[in-house]
Amino acid sequence: MKQGRIKESQQKAPEREASPVVEENIKPRFEFIFKKKNYMWMIIGLVVIITGFALMSGGGSDNPEVFNEAIFSWRRIRLAPTLVLLGFGIEMYAILLNPDK
Repeated sequence: MKQGRIKESQQKAPEREASPVVEENIKPRFEFIFKKKNYMWMIIGLVVIITGFALMSGGGSDNPEVFNEAIFSWRRIRLAPTLVLLGFGIEMYAILLNPDK
C-alpha cells in the first residue's frame, strides 16, 4: 500500500511543557450587603410604619347601630397614613443607602 500524506488531524501536536500548578489558599470572602447604618435606618423605618398602623387602629363601636365619628378623626385619616408612607420611604432610603460613602 502506498502511504500518502498524513492528514492534519492525525498529526501530533507539539508537546508543551507542563506548567507548575500553584495552589493558593483563597478563601471566599463573605460580606453582608447591608452595613450597620443600613440596619439602623431599616429599624427606624419599621418603627415609623408600626406607629402609623397603631394610630390607624381603634375607633370602632361596640354597637353596630351607633355611628362613631372617631373613625374619621384627623389622626386616622391624615396622620397615620402619612406616617406609614414616610416609613416606607425611610425603608427605601435604607435599602439604597451606600454606607461606604
